[in-house]
Amino acid sequence: MILGKKIKGERKMSARNSAVRVLIQAAMVCGALFAVTILLAAMPGHNAPAVEATSEPQEQSAATQPVPSLPHGSMKMDNVDEKANETAAVSDMEQMHGASEHLHMTEVRPQTAADVARANEIVKELRAGIEKYKDYHVALNEGYKIFLLNLPQPEYHFTKYGNGFMEAFRFDPSQPTSLLYRKTAAGFELVGAMYTMPKRATQEQLNERVPLSVAMWHLHTNLCMPPRSGMKTADWSRFGLKGSIATQEACDAAGGNFHPSIFGWMVHVYPYEDSLDTIFAMHHHD
Repeated sequence: MILGKKIKGERKMSARNSAVRVLIQAAMVCGALFAVTILLAAMPGHNAPAVEATSEPQEQSAATQPVPSLPHGSMKMDNVDEKANETAAVSDMEQMHGASEHLHMTEVRPQTAADVARANEIVKELRAGIEKYKDYHVALNEGYKIFLLNLPQPEYHFTKYGNGFMEAFRFDPSQPTSLLYRKTAAGFELVGAMYTMPKRATQEQLNERVPLSVAMWHLHTNLCMPPRSGMKTADWSRFGLKGSIATQEACDAAGGNFHPSIFGWMVHVYPYEDSLDTIFAMHHHD
């Protein structure tokens, strides 16, 4: 009888242990799903395409790896539409210098001594943090990915998507989301960096990161892309970030795909310039 009770007790314990293991596994799965949900909601970036190889062997191995996906909220497109959006947006945004129906910029606030001191500290920390990336191979080896390598651009974004994710939760001036390079005959020259925030961020939250009296954050808005079937023959005076279409209704009437905003909040910093006006500028000054 004692032996029977012992066996029965062991069976109960074994069943209890099995149940505990199942619960632990279920909790781990739920935790993983929750983490992914947070990632999708917080990312200030977007789905970036894989980049093609370049001529240098070291750059080839780093640049041709698939880039991690950074969704941006409710915007859902297939890969073809997304690639077209990215290409059109980057091409257009390089030529945008002021507020418009397609570019929303933060309002300039009165400047204070505290703002200037904080801005100078950001520049100091940024310079120290990115000094090693003057050799662009170091950036590639440490996980920065070239965005749209084969699209000619005044500046190329080398983006580290882990940094972009963390910028939704904390601000470390030494670890920007992107490094900004100009292409040269020898490779790439480091000229600046870009910080990001999710597009749902308030102006107060942006001001806490980089003072709005010193820099203007910008958000690309009201993008109407032509249907995929009409991409090659589209009238780009109407579509894209330079197009005349800037509302959901007009985009629907043109048979396009409308996106109220793309990417997230961005601010460029050119820490090797000699004044705050040119350091916190929309584009690099030659």
